[in-house]
Amino acid sequence: MKLIVAGSTGFVGTEIIRQALSHPEVTSLIALGRREISVPENVGPNADTTKLKSVICDDFENYPQSAKQELAGADACIWTIAVTPAQLRAMGWEQACKICRDYAIKGIETITQLPRGDGEKKPFRWVYISGSSSVRDPAEKPWVLGDYCVMRGDVESKVLTYAKESKGTVEVCVAKPGMIDAPGKGGLLMNLVKTVGRTLIGLPKVDVGEISAALLDQVVNGFEKDTLQNEDLVRIGQEIIQGKAK
Repeated sequence: MKLIVAGSTGFVGTEIIRQALSHPEVTSLIALGRREISVPENVGPNADTTKLKSVICDDFENYPQSAKQELAGADACIWTIAVTPAQLRAMGWEQACKICRDYAIKGIETITQLPRGDGEKKPFRWVYISGSSSVRDPAEKPWVLGDYCVMRGDVESKVLTYAKESKGTVEVCVAKPGMIDAPGKGGLLMNLVKTVGRTLIGLPKVDVGEISAALLDQVVNGFEKDTLQNEDLVRIGQEIIQGKAK
């Protein structure tokens, strides 16, 4: 399998790449981002770092031909590019929508239409990472980060509709994690925000290793369903991790 990880410099993308380097079914790994990446730290003893290639794209609304050539022939993509709620303050609303919505739509339209080579192919598998609080029905707009949650839910609907209209050539899975934990990630303030979020809003959590293992399993073996909630990601991820430990 040739796998694209879009948003390869983020902590989720980095962990997916780290695990994919040791996954026997992933034979080619494309790290798509704004800047070149290196091999992540602490890769496993069975990691094959030669299958990793960094592909730079300066504008996710306009893919250069050089990037398209590198992305062609892929079988799946895990899309991690987004603005988190913690990042909203640092940018305007239009920019946040552009990154979360416009980049994702242009990405799926561009990448899934690239040549995939000769012979019979399975549907292109596309994972869009959203959030547990996102809603597809504006009438269900939450009282916290309402506009943001509706916007993310709108992207979910659009990519799922895209797959439905592809006549079986594209399969989409929306992953809806809660707070994503990683060892050593964030300072005291960020950890306090997480604690408040979980306590007051009831946000669930998932470890970055769990969600990465779960999404790799899904793109390789097929989607369990078109929407994976936080509890699904934890369950699948833990099954994979515990299976490797045995």
